[in-house]
Amino acid sequence: MMELSSSTRPRILVVDDEEGLRRVTQLKLKQGGYDAVTAADGAAALDILARQPQDLVITDLKMPGMSGMELLRRIKDEYPEVIVIVVTAFGTIQSAVEAMRLGAYDYIIKPLNNEALQMVVSRALEHHRLKEEVSSLRQAIDRKYGFEHIIGRSKNLLMTLDDAARAARTDATVLIQGETGTGKELLAKAIHFNSPRKNKPFVIINCGAIPKELLESELFGHTRGSFTGAVTAKKGRIEMAEDGTLFLDEIGEMPLELQVKLLRLIQEREIEKIGATAPIKVNVRIVAATHRNLQAMVEDGTFREDLYYRLAVIPLVLPPLRERAADIPELVAVFLAKYKQKMNRPELTLPPALMPRFQAYRWPGNIRELENVVERLVVLARGNEILLEDLPEALRRERPALDTLQLDLPPSGISLESVERELVLRALELTGWNQTKAAQYLDISRKQLIYRMEKFGLRRDREDD
Repeated sequence: MMELSSSTRPRILVVDDEEGLRRVTQLKLKQGGYDAVTAADGAAALDILARQPQDLVITDLKMPGMSGMELLRRIKDEYPEVIVIVVTAFGTIQSAVEAMRLGAYDYIIKPLNNEALQMVVSRALEHHRLKEEVSSLRQAIDRKYGFEHIIGRSKNLLMTLDDAARAARTDATVLIQGETGTGKELLAKAIHFNSPRKNKPFVIINCGAIPKELLESELFGHTRGSFTGAVTAKKGRIEMAEDGTLFLDEIGEMPLELQVKLLRLIQEREIEKIGATAPIKVNVRIVAATHRNLQAMVEDGTFREDLYYRLAVIPLVLPPLRERAADIPELVAVFLAKYKQKMNRPELTLPPALMPRFQAYRWPGNIRELENVVERLVVLARGNEILLEDLPEALRRERPALDTLQLDLPPSGISLESVERELVLRALELTGWNQTKAAQYLDISRKQLIYRMEKFGLRRDREDD
């Protein structure tokens, strides 16, 4: 990638076979604050470009030997980052238009007007600067949202990332499932920014954060006067994501009546705004995410079965942090380095002896909770070394060891899901089906408990409520 010259004065090369014209142009550019050099023909111009990088070239189109059009082709082949402005006579504007088709930024008509010259040059350099900024930003985004930057080496995570990387190259609809805090949005961004749509919009809508009565308008948009308060027409998030990716976070919270319209979007690639008389075609890729068990919701009748199968073309499951204990040291190291720099505490250390505490904890809030804990430790640690007493109580508290539990493991094997279901059921019964107390007993969040209750179909009989 080429950047504008390190000098504070952009470098401009003026190419013209008329000495008087190129000298006058050079003088005007220098007066405008630019570092300008000249060449009498195309060959001399290419020689200067080979020896001294230039930010912009202003070339006459009609020159003996190598024409301005041929010089333009050579520059675009050999120095594609260099901006080219062509100079033409009034009667040959068609040639200037052809030059722009070949890559010239703009053209100037003879005789050169100083005001027009300064305006075109300034605009060209500003356009180039903005393109460089956008390119740098995209590279930064690609680095940030590359699959390799999703931290962890556990087998189940790597299998999910491998599937996600292959899905990213297609337009297939993706459903990301995982508990709160496992990084579903980060994975969705990695899929988008590693897809053919990466230079188009990535639009997020959290279906659980917007009131139901407003969600339809936010998603599909509305026409002017379609309802009280609709004083202007509004473009919905789906239209905003045109040619890009629409990320539907917490899709399990979407009302049934809107699920029908979303199904139409996926099947027909069209939407109908509130108040509109006809549908409009759209081109978006759908990536959805949820912490809920959509299959259980389908059985309950709270989520459409046909929509579920349309969303789950590529189902991806992000494992909870408690199933990735081996990844915790790397995650802690990354977050510690991040917040030490942010809080200006480079001397702070975390003794290796404390790491088993991090790995033994269940992390009901997953990676998000881990990051918050590390940030809090960096802020509140009194000395240059994090001590046991600095840790949150949940990490200091000893959990019962496995050998204190009475487990009869049959030689023929056992179903882990059956064991988990039985543990959840017993915790609920022990606490009188108080979800908050049962979650505390199992050292998980209430949301995670409800997720498991839905997963295993655990409900208290109505007559016992």
